[in-house]
Amino acid sequence: MLLNLFYRHFFLMATTFEWHIANMEHYTANGIVFTVHYTIGANDGTYSSSAYGSIGLEKPDPSVMVPYADLTEELVVGWVKQHFGDEKVAEIEAALQQQLDQQHAPTVAPGLPWAS
Repeated sequence: MLLNLFYRHFFLMATTFEWHIANMEHYTANGIVFTVHYTIGANDGTYSSSAYGSIGLEKPDPSVMVPYADLTEELVVGWVKQHFGDEKVAEIEAALQQQLDQQHAPTVAPGLPWAS
C-alpha cells in the first residue's frame, strides 16, 4: 500500500476534472432553461471515473437573462458550480478522486472463496 502511494505520488499525473453539460431542458416560448443535466469526469492518466446529475434552476432575472441561442457550455457549467458552491464542488471531485484511488489500491473485492 505504501509503495503504491509512493508510485502514485511521484509517477502518475495529476487528476484532471472535466465538467460538461449533457443536456438542458428549456421553455420553447422564452428560452428559459429550467433543468441542466451535467457530467463530471476525472482522469489521472491511468484510470477514470465519472458522475452524472441534474439540477433545477430558478427563473432568471429578466434584466440579466442570456438568450438561449447565446448560451455556452462554459457559462452553464458555471451555473451548475455556482448552484453547488465551492465546498460541494470540492466534495464531488474528492469523491471521484476516491474512486480513482480505489482503482489504484483496492481495499474491497468481490468474490466467493468456495468458487475459485
